Amino acid sequence: MLTVLGASASAQDKAAPLYTVQEGYKVDADTMKGFRTWRAAACDRCHGANQEGMVGPSLVNSLKTLTKEEFITTVTNGRLEKGMQSFGNSPVVMDNINQLYAYLKGRSDGAITRAKVEEIK
Repeated sequence: MLTVLGASASAQDKAAPLYTVQEGYKVDADTMKGFRTWRAAACDRCHGANQEGMVGPSLVNSLKTLTKEEFITTVTNGRLEKGMQSFGNSPVVMDNINQLYAYLKGRSDGAITRAKVEEIK
């Protein structure tokens, strides 16, 4: 089992894992919410089913250098000049932005080895 701790604003949250992965595709409940958010927002239309890019860039590569704050700003405001819409008015995305980040970061880190995941039972 791989558990990665994430940076957080409060000291209490610092010990909380960013994501937990078993066998490369079984994830914790919050990371599963991130995957479901990815699917609900249809991010694959631009970023590809495996997050490796199409019209939009590879998120597997982008999240190697993009900070969480930059990710949240990009998703919230979009990059209209590059064709990315804003998701700031999407309750599904905004209510699960941390979980979406965890899922995509797990993919970028290589801990989540395939795009389709299952929840750890």
